[in-house]
Amino acid sequence: MIRSEASRRRAVAVLQMLGIAAAYYASGRIGLLRQVSVEGSVVSPLWPPTGIALAALLCLGLRIWPGIALGTLLTVISLSRGLTLSGLGIAAGSTLAPVCSYLALRAVGFREELDRLRDGVVLVFLGAMGGMLISATSGAGGLLLTGDLPGSSFWSVWSAWWAGDAMGVLMVTPLLLVLRNARVPRLNDPWMEAGALAVVAAGITVVATRSSLSMIYLLFPVIIWAALRFQLAGSAPCALVMSVMAIVAGTDGVGPFAGHTVLEVMLNLSILNGSVALTALLLAAIVTEHNNIRYETELACEELATLVEELAPQQARKDRAAELRKGLGSA
Repeated sequence: MIRSEASRRRAVAVLQMLGIAAAYYASGRIGLLRQVSVEGSVVSPLWPPTGIALAALLCLGLRIWPGIALGTLLTVISLSRGLTLSGLGIAAGSTLAPVCSYLALRAVGFREELDRLRDGVVLVFLGAMGGMLISATSGAGGLLLTGDLPGSSFWSVWSAWWAGDAMGVLMVTPLLLVLRNARVPRLNDPWMEAGALAVVAAGITVVATRSSLSMIYLLFPVIIWAALRFQLAGSAPCALVMSVMAIVAGTDGVGPFAGHTVLEVMLNLSILNGSVALTALLLAAIVTEHNNIRYETELACEELATLVEELAPQQARKDRAAELRKGLGSA
């Protein structure tokens, strides 16, 4: 019985690793649909595999890392049509980066519910911006050491690499954590408002990213609406949709991205996507934390009121007994 239970656990672990590897590879292929060439190196403005890898580690634990390593190897081999020395460095860095992000988040007490402001802050600065320094450095450094990247182009490629990996964490990881904790929808949920939000978000994003009037600032009222009313469950999908549509417009060179060089487009996309992700993540965390505090306060008040009601009759009986004893003593 013990042996069969251990075998079942090993089989489940292997299937989970294979699933993570497949998800990593598939999302990598999706990310490369809008790839750009920076100084001859292929990068993506949004690299979803980093977000999938970190979410998998947060949900399943450190034991899942071989699945991430397998996914990175498959992705690298498909890109370079073989496994080279620089490819091994890229795969190692792409595996180590989310692992280090996971360990850093665990060290500071990160909670997957993202129901506190501190959770949003550490995900941004430790999980995304900090951890992805490793993948960008190993990737660009490997290309530099093998002679595939000239020294004068190192920082341009490094910056684009880091931005794409960090955006993958900021956009994809919160969404996957929301889906993990999702509940079955109820009839009394605000379906009308949710539908209106989806339609407005899509329409406003099209106008903001493709209009020549540079109205990109229109995205932020929609993100604020989503975060205030639906918290992360609303702001995370909106942020991802806005990011993807902005990347499509940027790589097409239309709207506010028209007439700019590749590096300028990458810089604008990184700033825009980073601002959208920060607004969606941090504002949703603040609202959720405030709602939780209010709920706990209301619950404490209800418990206190119940306790007072229970103690009041006892105190009344004691008062009557004291009066009776006093009356008997006077007699």
